[in-house]
Amino acid sequence: MGNPGNEYAQTRHNVGFMVVDELAKRWHLTAWKSKHDAQQAMFAPQRALLVKPTKFMNSSGIPIKLIAHFYRIEPAGILVITDDVDLPFGRLRMRPGGGHGGHNGLRSVIAMLDEDFPRLRVGIGRPEYETVDHVLTTFNGPERAKLQEIIDAAADGAERWLASGIELAMNFVNKKEQSQ
Repeated sequence: MGNPGNEYAQTRHNVGFMVVDELAKRWHLTAWKSKHDAQQAMFAPQRALLVKPTKFMNSSGIPIKLIAHFYRIEPAGILVITDDVDLPFGRLRMRPGGGHGGHNGLRSVIAMLDEDFPRLRVGIGRPEYETVDHVLTTFNGPERAKLQEIIDAAADGAERWLASGIELAMNFVNKKEQSQ
């Protein structure tokens, strides 16, 4: 999940899009199409669809529901990748479902799909100041130096989920989380 537009491209709130872009790079996907208020790229060998909603974060659930309905994808077959201010910077956490934890993007998806969809949260750290300001800022120098490593680890977790399912992917991602 993330916000559309170049002004948001490198912000903390768009770390989910950064992971999706890494997957597209790994899979050599360059053909994105616009449909259902989202950019979509199909990776046929894995029967995977990468999606970047073109609605703002707080309305992300609408395109996700439209796409799920169009492709007949059950919520358990949708991995939502998003930022999380309640996780320290760089920490990853994967869960098979759950609440929104105050995240308005997740709140929107839950309103459309219910809570039973897997999610991969990428920690961006809790700010000392207003959360809205924090999520819409870019990463600082030391964070940028580690960002690609974090994006790579999240993409590894997403690929594990796709190949092996939620349990093995959670073991991989959440175990990795403890070793950092």
